[in-house]
Amino acid sequence: MNSSWKIILILCINLIFFKSYAQQTNDLVIEYIIESIAANQTEDFDYTELVDRLNYYRKNKINLNKTNREQLQELYFLNPLQINNLLDHIAVNDKLINTLELQSIDGFDLETIKNLLYFADINTPTGFENFSFKRLFRDGRNDILIRYNRYLEPQISYSIPNNSSKSRYLGSPERVYTRYRFSFSNNIQFSLNLEKDAGEKFWNNTNNLKGPDFVSASLYIKDLSKIKKLVIGDYALQFGQGLTLWSGLSFGKGADIFTVAKQDLGLRPYTSVNEYSFFRGISTQINFGRFDFTPFISFNKLDAGISLNPITNAQDISSLQQSGLHRTENELKNKNRINQQVFGGNLQYSVRKLSIGLTGYHSKYSENFAPGTSLYNQFNFSGNQLDNVGINYSYTYQNIYFFGEFAHSLGSGIAYINGLISSLSPAVSMVLFHRNYQKNYHSFYNQGIGESSTAVNEKGFYGGLQIKPDSKLEINFYADLFKFPWLKFRVDAPSTGFDLFSQLNFTPNKTTRFSLRYQLQNKQQNSPNSSFVNSLVFVKKSNYRAEFQYQINKTFSLRNRIEMVQYHEENSPFRYGYLAYQDINYNPLSSKISGNMRFALFDTDGFDTKIYAYENDVLYGFSIPAFQNQGIRYYANARYNLKRGIDFWFRYSYTQYNNQTTVGSGLDLIEGNHRSEIKIQLRFQF
Repeated sequence: MNSSWKIILILCINLIFFKSYAQQTNDLVIEYIIESIAANQTEDFDYTELVDRLNYYRKNKINLNKTNREQLQELYFLNPLQINNLLDHIAVNDKLINTLELQSIDGFDLETIKNLLYFADINTPTGFENFSFKRLFRDGRNDILIRYNRYLEPQISYSIPNNSSKSRYLGSPERVYTRYRFSFSNNIQFSLNLEKDAGEKFWNNTNNLKGPDFVSASLYIKDLSKIKKLVIGDYALQFGQGLTLWSGLSFGKGADIFTVAKQDLGLRPYTSVNEYSFFRGISTQINFGRFDFTPFISFNKLDAGISLNPITNAQDISSLQQSGLHRTENELKNKNRINQQVFGGNLQYSVRKLSIGLTGYHSKYSENFAPGTSLYNQFNFSGNQLDNVGINYSYTYQNIYFFGEFAHSLGSGIAYINGLISSLSPAVSMVLFHRNYQKNYHSFYNQGIGESSTAVNEKGFYGGLQIKPDSKLEINFYADLFKFPWLKFRVDAPSTGFDLFSQLNFTPNKTTRFSLRYQLQNKQQNSPNSSFVNSLVFVKKSNYRAEFQYQINKTFSLRNRIEMVQYHEENSPFRYGYLAYQDINYNPLSSKISGNMRFALFDTDGFDTKIYAYENDVLYGFSIPAFQNQGIRYYANARYNLKRGIDFWFRYSYTQYNNQTTVGSGLDLIEGNHRSEIKIQLRFQF
């Protein structure tokens, strides 16, 4: 490849600068958590909720002596056995006196403790002790954030005249995001999000609704006598293993093998800017001793494509649109096209280490869903009403955590999952689970673990191991075998496959980290060479990654990564993709200025060999670009503390492609071989 010498140069630069001192920055902790629990990242995945939550607890730390299972589950990197061991330790030995006690708890190594103490402590105030409205306004925290970003090069859509009959973006090229947060301790939170995507109008009056394109708000009250939680406005519900009802943020298979056992958070305020998969109404969680009851009701409007049914001459829903983009006449036409009503409840029984939950709800839509016209989607949901019920469980016996869920869409199919996490020894832990999702199982809030994005038409068995022979070395491995009993998109027959993953992390000291990763995915899809009848071929995709991360001194840290993708279809030549980057982080103590930058080289053979890489961004922001074709990319982030309570962020990114005369496609097309973007963000805290 043409960039091979550049990759070698990056390695040489790292070796020249190799030295170690100081401690890991908060941004790197959050990035490490995200990359550990989400191996299969995509460019459009929304991490806003997770980034927001981790940054919230970074500033409003969890009190470990007064916390509960649900709150600890919000940190994601703690697995169920670790949470059980921590709560058992406190129950038996009373309150933690010193954070050093965490080292005596089974499953808590130095890496886990270090990550935990970024978001938790043992003496932070909590609850409604001595609450008064005077304290509410005196001690409550206000946070206002305004973000502006756009591409600097003109996109073709904005050059189309207003009087043209061609499709074009009706708004301006800026994306503007405004958020307001008010919090009192960890018990009262109010959130407001206002967002305009690039290409949308600043002030929209579509469908008789005037205002910013997306508005989301919620009031969240926690631990008020018998009311454990109350949300008015936008909220998310997460129960069991995600088969019956799970909205909002969810992860699948990743480098952290324990995340396949979902840890349900129940009722949560919805604070993401993702304009799909949330409820709008009211919900509460009420405690009755060992029982928790969570009723909910939601009235929402959804974006949808509508088609005319040739048989009934009625309008049917051809697709639910999840992008949240309303830039063109057609996108605006589909905005808030249908009404959705959802109501139901969850009853949870918890005693010692046993938890059993029952979930049931009814969904109704203002129009019927059109039946599938292709053979592979003939089992898709049709009609305008759906009832879902499910039962989930978790139980800890000594050093084994059992979990599972059974879900049924009334009148159609079922889905179920059963698994366990076991600590085989102080150095070895294991995860096993089996799943069976029928092809006619229906749920609009279905995010069960699997190879597909939804828990439908899939059977599989997953086994994972984590080995920690000492405090410096960690090895994670999983194997996932799966099959699809019915047809899928681009797969015109029942198919099979497997997914193998391994990662080695070596931390010789507190300031140096080295990791190696290998993943092999092997699945069937239609042969590109089929003529009259499609036949299936196996497609293998291998990923190789090596990464170094270390500190130069108390101000600078360096990190570099090399990643390669190998893609092969039967009877076709191999295709490859390469990515190499160098990170420099600048985070001096007691300085008003901090920042980071990256320089990356990439060379891939097209779409099938593209590589995703998480990038540092402005506070609460995220970026996961797909590196495709050949070129370079660099970005720089800077933060400046103007004065107490006022912070300013700036980000600039630039991508240049070799042997290309345009960047992007469709209405996003840019003439030339490069694309650059700026982000400006201002935050006020008082």
